[in-house]
Amino acid sequence: MKHIIFNEPDEQVLQAALALDETMQGDIILIRDDYAVGPIANGYTGEGIQARFAWWQQMHDTIDAAMNSEVDDQKTIATLVGELRRNPEEIVWLWVAQNKHDVSGYYWTLRYLREFQGRIYILYLNNLPFINESGGIFYPQWLSEIPAKEFLKAKKLARPITLSEFEIDPDEWQRLMQEDMQVRLLEGGKKLIQADVDYYDKALAKYVMGDWQKVNRLLTSFYNKEKETTGDTFLLWRLKIMSEAHGWEWRNDGKGMRMAELRNPLLPALRGVKAEATSEE
Repeated sequence: MKHIIFNEPDEQVLQAALALDETMQGDIILIRDDYAVGPIANGYTGEGIQARFAWWQQMHDTIDAAMNSEVDDQKTIATLVGELRRNPEEIVWLWVAQNKHDVSGYYWTLRYLREFQGRIYILYLNNLPFINESGGIFYPQWLSEIPAKEFLKAKKLARPITLSEFEIDPDEWQRLMQEDMQVRLLEGGKKLIQADVDYYDKALAKYVMGDWQKVNRLLTSFYNKEKETTGDTFLLWRLKIMSEAHGWEWRNDGKGMRMAELRNPLLPALRGVKAEATSEE
């Protein structure tokens, strides 16, 4: 048995869950790229794959960060396809939570697995309630939020991906590739819509103040308060792009962009005002 997941933090909790049930034990395969952002036009051709790699490289260069050398999903999926062809008894479970990252990864992966219809299963945790560590009911958006023992309930959802899904769902991803946009959002179910590359800019800019603040703190505020979010790398890149356009200022002591400080000099520095008021009293 092979288990495909789309988010690195999910690996640890799924590994713990597999240890609790011998009928679920098997290899965990991680699709590492985040297909909810970035260019996907001609995504299955050499040209499209190279364009996406160049986009990630340019983004990492902009924020002065190293790329993850382990991201090679084409190699990962080619290895899996080879194993499935050599072993006709092997089956695959795709674990998909209710978020745009997992659903985008599901669509990207499906094209490669069509020839194995009947052996490919999906566990789609769409609006499925779980019990958290405190005994309360919640609806997880990520597999990593689910306690390991609760995965034993989730496994009951496993069902073969139908022939109809193998015909229709890759067409949906093809439509998205033809639109050639860079942000994908989950509208509901498996329905993805797309937006321009600056989709998160307005919300992100709300957290850039007139006072100096660490970028880590800014991102934490964004994640805690915004409904639609995405990964750090993309957001750091957009902060860098916006700072150049709007004249925002940076202070960096060489510890990386997340630990750098950022401010908008056109906004009032409220901390300074409070400090002056205190001294006058």
